Amino acid sequence: MDGVLRVLTFLHSFEPGGVERIALRLVRRWRDSGIDAPLFLGRTDGAMARDVGAGLDFATPRRRWPGIAHWETIWMVATLPRAVRAMRPDMLFCAGNTYAFVAVMLKLILGRNCPPIVAKISNNLDRTDASWFYRFFYRIWLRIQGLAIDHFVGMEKPMRAEIVQCVGVSPARVAIIPDPALSEAQIMALRTPVAARPPVAGRRFVTIARLAPQKNLALMLRGFAAGSDPADTLTLFGEGPERPALEALAATLGVTDRVDFRGYVTDPAGRLGEYDMLLLSSDYEGVPAVILEGLAANIGIIATDCSRSMAALLQQGVLGTLVPVGDAAGFAAAIAQARPGAQDAHRTLHQARRFAIEQGADHYLRVMHGVLRRRAAPAPLCGEPVLPLL
Repeated sequence: MDGVLRVLTFLHSFEPGGVERIALRLVRRWRDSGIDAPLFLGRTDGAMARDVGAGLDFATPRRRWPGIAHWETIWMVATLPRAVRAMRPDMLFCAGNTYAFVAVMLKLILGRNCPPIVAKISNNLDRTDASWFYRFFYRIWLRIQGLAIDHFVGMEKPMRAEIVQCVGVSPARVAIIPDPALSEAQIMALRTPVAARPPVAGRRFVTIARLAPQKNLALMLRGFAAGSDPADTLTLFGEGPERPALEALAATLGVTDRVDFRGYVTDPAGRLGEYDMLLLSSDYEGVPAVILEGLAANIGIIATDCSRSMAALLQQGVLGTLVPVGDAAGFAAAIAQARPGAQDAHRTLHQARRFAIEQGADHYLRVMHGVLRRRAAPAPLCGEPVLPLL
């Protein structure tokens, strides 16, 4: 195509979230590279406006209805089509699973006038944590996405088979791009030893997560209470709806004096060097950005095996301890056996650099150009089935 590529990214707000944080970094990187990368926000709330989103111009609806934070997806469906018609982007970037419903509805509303959509799969699609009833209808929903969305991006190699199988598309419609969660400068900053860290008797555990059900932080607290030593501490960076219940659970478990809920802070990854071990207890994930940040900081990692990509991400256990999802006893045992300072600095650096935005942002653009070329090419006589088999 002629001219500068215009890629429109749409997000609900600046509220903290891994999907949103990476999307904002991509928008900034694309703009720095000379790409026309408009950003549409359903509302302007959120703490990330003061860090990763600082200085980014964006479009937003002129009017706001009361309470849109509680039904932000419907609000996005109601307001985004007009913005797409006005901006006339060449490509739409769907930043994660959270936005798939919006992407599908755009296809239905705009029809042939909808630009092609590239969607990142940001979460596990198997959803083995859910009931069979939920999984049945979720699989149907994934197949609908396969019919509406032009191209999918997985964040690690094992996700290709997962997307092909669950979404029902051909491998040609799936790209694997290591999630661009880090920059080279950030990696180097994270690897810089913390100067004059005061000595402590116990181990310092840390997690960075939204305090929401998906993260299963209750399991983490139970594992910490059962597996930690009396001098060990756990710091939680993040905010969310489960905070009151988690603070009450910490009190019930008798670890309130050793567990510190810090809430949302700017650049929590930059503080990882102050700790010994990173914990992740999620029921399901895609490729968790916090694990990449832990690798960059070269600290120990204990994580649930919450996606097909976790084993590859941690090199089959070489770079961290994997525990079955929901296994509180296993999580406690991993904490009890954790030994700080055991990471291989060369291996963690190599793995972290695979996820640098300097390469990932350009890879996204190559994929988008390829999608546009295929759309412009004459249609083949035989294509994919109209309705993939369930």
